[in-house]
Amino acid sequence: MGRWTGVVHVPLSQGGPLFRVAASLILTPSKALAVPRANAILFTGDRVPGTGEPAIERLSDAAYLAKVLAGKLAGEANAWVVDAACFAGPFAVYRELVPAVDTVGDPERYDPTGLPAAAGVASILAHCIREIQNKVMRGSLNDSTGNQEPTASLLPPCAPKTIILGFSKGGVVVNQLVAELSYWASKSAKGSVDVSRQNSALLTPDLLVPATASDILSSISEFHYLDVGLSCPGAYTTDHAVIKGIASYVSQTTDSLCFVLHGTPRQWSDPNRPWILAEKNTMLRLLQDEANKCEGRLTLSEKREYMRSLF
Repeated sequence: MGRWTGVVHVPLSQGGPLFRVAASLILTPSKALAVPRANAILFTGDRVPGTGEPAIERLSDAAYLAKVLAGKLAGEANAWVVDAACFAGPFAVYRELVPAVDTVGDPERYDPTGLPAAAGVASILAHCIREIQNKVMRGSLNDSTGNQEPTASLLPPCAPKTIILGFSKGGVVVNQLVAELSYWASKSAKGSVDVSRQNSALLTPDLLVPATASDILSSISEFHYLDVGLSCPGAYTTDHAVIKGIASYVSQTTDSLCFVLHGTPRQWSDPNRPWILAEKNTMLRLLQDEANKCEGRLTLSEKREYMRSLF
């Protein structure tokens, strides 16, 4: 299958600041957007220009990361790389997705009320799909091949999964989504929402991405922390109640949920920020304790790497 690769700038809501989103999306033989097996969404961190290290500076290039991410994905998956809509100097500020951040984007807490990150991600993807479909249609017309929407024969046998990744400061969005999934699951346990991951609405031909906050949360199959770290505590989820809520959710589903913590010496061995390693170890311990109760459906791994092997 071919791919459409490019960059779009979309708002969370009309008149709001623009998110820069790089995407690498699979195409059908007729050059229409195809329904993927999974959507992998990577949230980037602070800008790091002028370091003299090309490997580091490339991590501020969303288009580069989209191509790399697409190359690492197995099967027919779409890659999305999202930059923060606002920056305070070089510092990424994800306030639209994580409302309780300070002026430089560091989290004060992760409040799941209203599911701001899940709803925001659904809105960003919807805006992206509309803009990219227009670009694909124009390209198809220029090639005189016409444009077709994906047909039922192109649909996967189940709803596309969502893989969430956060690099460095982008990990705050991962933590927010973890908190929201736990919160949403607790509401579902009380019968206020449906925890089923087999949402038939996701299988309609014109929906290439999760359409709502609930669709985002119910479709998540993996969380990846990519060398996350902050100048304050909060890089990892260490709230036991949140992790217990995740385990309770997994126990109600037939699918699995995977956490992968990738780290380099830049973060895990920083003597000036010892809380990063301590938080990572706490999260791993909490996840392991709860995973033992989930009959193999909650999995986790720790990967010690170097920056060049991450991207």
